[in-house]
Amino acid sequence: MANTEQSKKRARQSETRYAINKARRSRIRTFLRKVEEAIASGDQTVAAAALKAAQPELSRGVTKGVLHKNTVSRKISRLNARVKALAEKA
Repeated sequence: MANTEQSKKRARQSETRYAINKARRSRIRTFLRKVEEAIASGDQTVAAAALKAAQPELSRGVTKGVLHKNTVSRKISRLNARVKALAEKA
């Protein structure tokens, strides 16, 4: 357990950051799930719109330090390829 004032403060800050980061990760996952569901439905326009809405959220996750830059880049790239494949299939 924290003993000094500084370590107590750091523990409080850590709890706060944990809650904020958890909420941000959850929000990002929700956006990703919407894209996945749109892709699964097979509707290219809905999938493209969902991806367009998800991209800023993913990028925000990078700037806030929740996700790694390359992870987000990979996710966006793969989702974009899948949405593009829907257009070619139709």
